[in-house]
Amino acid sequence: MFVAAVEAGSFAAAAAKLNLTRSAVGRSIARLERRLGVRLFHRTTRSLALTEDGLTLFEHARRALGEVQLATALLDSGRHTIAGRLRVSMPVLFGRLRIAPILIRLADAHPKLELDLNFSDRLVDVVEDGFDLVVRNGQLQNWPGLIARRIASQPMRVCAAPHYLDGAGAPESLADLTGHHAVLYGRPGRVRSWLFPQPSGPATEIVPPSRMRFDDLGALRDAALGGHGLAWLPAWLIQDDVAAGRLVTVLDHLPAHAFESHALWPQSPHLPLRVRLAIDALAALVAESTFRAESGRSPASA
Repeated sequence: MFVAAVEAGSFAAAAAKLNLTRSAVGRSIARLERRLGVRLFHRTTRSLALTEDGLTLFEHARRALGEVQLATALLDSGRHTIAGRLRVSMPVLFGRLRIAPILIRLADAHPKLELDLNFSDRLVDVVEDGFDLVVRNGQLQNWPGLIARRIASQPMRVCAAPHYLDGAGAPESLADLTGHHAVLYGRPGRVRSWLFPQPSGPATEIVPPSRMRFDDLGALRDAALGGHGLAWLPAWLIQDDVAAGRLVTVLDHLPAHAFESHALWPQSPHLPLRVRLAIDALAALVAESTFRAESGRSPASA
């Protein structure tokens, strides 16, 4: 009201501009003067002039209101157009091969969209680290203040190089795994068990004999391609190798365990359109999955 009164030249003109009464504008400015402890206007019956304190306040207040109006316009634009920076954190390999290409295509379609992608297997703090969106694999934890949406299912397959199977034979049951070498995924103090769902009860957990352990799925896949043993890997990671005959899946008659992937973002009543469309684009991964956990076959062969 103060800025409007200065720009309009009178309380009455400011009131008309703001759809208020003249007395409402006068009372508000009087309260402002009392709170600041200064006089803002020299008042006469015919004119309204700023004091030195009033001039100082006006110069800063006008700039501040301009910044607020600009920020409001940018936010409103972000709700109706795909623009601004999108910060996303994702697992390294899954992110590089499956998530980043989706977001890059989205950016190609919307030239005003900026991507800031973070590849990390550590659990980031979405709010504190300033991310709009994070993608995480595995069991979904309870994170207060975050919304989650399932975007993909990653069925796991036991596989090996053909020349390894030529020498060791192909396992036909879970009991046969104990007679094979395996390459395993593990981190200090923990090795990931291979999980096999059962019709009733918990999944069967198996850790086959191994002398090679990796904390990187890409390196584990390379070891399997080199013939160093059986590997338990996501179907999406090995699908090209299986199609080309570089790897062969085994135990396909058994149900496949699947890891779920979720997108998580801070709860907000006004989700920017760029974030909403990114979530929708990533959710299409479910439909794009080449291998399905229910059947273990590709859509083309199903």
